[in-house]
Amino acid sequence: MGLKKMAFGGERLEKLRNNEVVSRSRMKLWMIRATTTVLLWTCLVQLMALSETWGPRVLKGWPSCFSHESAVALAVRSSPHLPVRVHPPKRVYKNNGYLMVSCNGGLNQMRAAICDMVAIARYLNVTLIVPELDKTSFWNDPSEFQDIFDVDHFITSLRDEVRILKDLPPRVKKRVELGIIYTMPPVSWSDISYYHNQILPLIQKYKVVHLNRTDARLANNGQPVEIQRLRCRVNFSALRFTPQIEELGRKVIKMLKQNGPFLVLHLRYEMDMLAFSGCTQGCNTEEVEELTRMRYAYPWWKEKIIDSDSKRKDGLCPLTPEETALTLKALDIDRNIQIYIAAGEIYGGKRRLSTLVASYPNLVRKETLLDPSELRFFQNHSSQMAALDYLVSLESDIFVPTYDGNMAKVVEGHRRYLGYKKTILLDRRLLVDLIDHYNSGSLTWHEFSAAVKDAHAERMGNPTKRLMMPDRPKEEDYFYANPWECLQPSDEDEQPVIISI
Repeated sequence: MGLKKMAFGGERLEKLRNNEVVSRSRMKLWMIRATTTVLLWTCLVQLMALSETWGPRVLKGWPSCFSHESAVALAVRSSPHLPVRVHPPKRVYKNNGYLMVSCNGGLNQMRAAICDMVAIARYLNVTLIVPELDKTSFWNDPSEFQDIFDVDHFITSLRDEVRILKDLPPRVKKRVELGIIYTMPPVSWSDISYYHNQILPLIQKYKVVHLNRTDARLANNGQPVEIQRLRCRVNFSALRFTPQIEELGRKVIKMLKQNGPFLVLHLRYEMDMLAFSGCTQGCNTEEVEELTRMRYAYPWWKEKIIDSDSKRKDGLCPLTPEETALTLKALDIDRNIQIYIAAGEIYGGKRRLSTLVASYPNLVRKETLLDPSELRFFQNHSSQMAALDYLVSLESDIFVPTYDGNMAKVVEGHRRYLGYKKTILLDRRLLVDLIDHYNSGSLTWHEFSAAVKDAHAERMGNPTKRLMMPDRPKEEDYFYANPWECLQPSDEDEQPVIISI
């Protein structure tokens, strides 16, 4: 009996040993398979990277399954209903350091600045950190970059030009937290050589440079054509709004188009605009005092004592709603056309809009077209609201700005890029003179209307070159209003030919 138990125990022990050997063999086989799979995938990824970076020079003998085009074709076949995003290959370069930027101003001032900073980062061969947006200006908008723009598209669409990161690498970030960083405002209207000679050595020394002002820091003219076209590419392609803003913009545009042609009126008659400019035409005594108090309340608005009448006669004031109504009528704008007001709250409200409404009853705003719930997330976010107006302005049949602020200029340039869409650029200096003569009775309506039409016959966003004033950059034509380096008219019919960027 004892022998049987021993035999049984030995038999069981031998079985356990055999099972252990089998398990170890299976484990080894599994590990070999897993390792082989990882190695094969690593090799495949490396080959794809080589094909993108060096192209046919290295892999011209490989089968087509490794080509970029076949990968795209495969994606189309496997997902015929999904849009295919083909990212450009990464540009490989020695990184000279990191550039951080804090934009200042409203949406469109910051938009132009972002384009400039990308071009500068590309030229200096540095890594750009996703720009920080202004949260301390008059508008007090807390929006981050990713709240307004599609940040992933911004990064990937430009990776063949410049490396862009959402944040500093941990080791570099620690240096910044310890205060090892150089912060400065670059000189306004600087040539790209200024950044190469003055800013690049600082980046190489400190590893990170922070530019704390970005408005108009790159000159309009005299830059290499590659720099100018990169500024265009960022503006017209890389700076795409978030899907939520784009979707709401499409909805507004569809609603407007269903009712026929529409005109976008960029009516710059908000309280902050009037306080800043000192323009008080048509305002009562109480309103003038309110606007003056506001101007003195903001120390960065340097001009305090302003002669409103003199400034208006020089064409430096936005047109009033009443002046705008007269101008549109003089230009024979159809009374029944839809007019979408792309602006904030009009100062004076219904009282100041009454003349315009009487002349053009089909006056609408995003607030009247959309349900309040659809705009709930945009409330108190002026830059996101401005982004919505920007999209509608691009798609309008006619765009009319009553003042040449940043939005007016950037939209004008974007509409040129889209095929010289009709943009009426009002000559305010001439208009206020004609309006005053008409109101005083020295001009008949026919004479007034004919003079207005004649003055604006060639101010419809036609192809033209920028006015260059090297000694007075603030007075010359703005690059983003007319980026002619990215547009080229045909010699045959003078129709615009859009250069692909």
